[in-house]
Amino acid sequence: MAPAPAKKTAKRTGRRSVGQISGQSIVIEAAWMYYHDGLTQSEIAKLLQVSRATVVNYLQEARERGLIRITLAPEVFTSHQLAQDLRERFDLQAAFVLPGEVGSSEAALMRVARGAAQWLPSLLEPGDRLGVSWGRTVYEVAEALDKITLRDVTVSQLVGSMRTPYGFTAEICSAHMAQNLGAKCINLHAPAVLSDPDLAERLRDEPLIHAQLEALSHCNKAIFAAGSCAPDSHIVSSGVASAEDLDWYVSQGATGVLCGRFIDASGAPIAGALDDRMIGVTLDKLQGLDIGLLVSDGPDKVTPMRSAIAGGYVTHLVTSTKTAEAMLKAG
Repeated sequence: MAPAPAKKTAKRTGRRSVGQISGQSIVIEAAWMYYHDGLTQSEIAKLLQVSRATVVNYLQEARERGLIRITLAPEVFTSHQLAQDLRERFDLQAAFVLPGEVGSSEAALMRVARGAAQWLPSLLEPGDRLGVSWGRTVYEVAEALDKITLRDVTVSQLVGSMRTPYGFTAEICSAHMAQNLGAKCINLHAPAVLSDPDLAERLRDEPLIHAQLEALSHCNKAIFAAGSCAPDSHIVSSGVASAEDLDWYVSQGATGVLCGRFIDASGAPIAGALDDRMIGVTLDKLQGLDIGLLVSDGPDKVTPMRSAIAGGYVTHLVTSTKTAEAMLKAG
């Protein structure tokens, strides 16, 4: 039998027993041996004088504490055939498709959000002004971002605040996105929708709100999700639209929601009573951007996603294999 490689022996030299390591140190030690030294769990267990199951627990703890960051090059997800098919079919600059089935819709959403969080920093450059929408998907992207510092990047909240059943608000989406990117943040200090259109108009004219809305005109990139027109959709549960509002917009041909605005199958905004009462970006400001990053997943999002793409708001897309296939198969 051939002798063990010399480098493996070298890596074992000077290792300490578990009795010499305590607390977080042993977790870091195990993680380093596994991810950097390339040792197996059994080899680590022998060196640390613990069971293999204990090593598994150490590695799990390292991941849960955020001590480990595992990334794959974006090209892995943007260059395979399904991503190319999406680009060609929908005239996109790029598509980022996460592989395989992951079980529940919740698990799929989290995988897509993490994929978008991995990709987003590479899409930003000094001087960029990034508009950030609201909703569960965008929130999870913001939370999944690794903390970095981007030079001269500003994040702007695209839609005013609203109640939410998920424990976060629109300003949290933009604030956390900015914090994790090391960027400046411009939030909208106003509700997303008011009860009176005259009050909304006066509020839009307030100098502070006017300046914040004006900043949205300078965004050259944006990240958003596509919302459905289902009765349990976020547009209703957040209080932006009532069930009666939703029914009316659907009767007018609404197939999706983008930044709180209803759109039809061609992506055209559907004018209605809500528009005069809303505080937030108008959809014309989301057309012609350098990057419009759509992050969405699920069978209920296929039609809204296709509508957003048809409207010219989307240049880059992040979704799962299953949703990508459904988008390509749809009429």
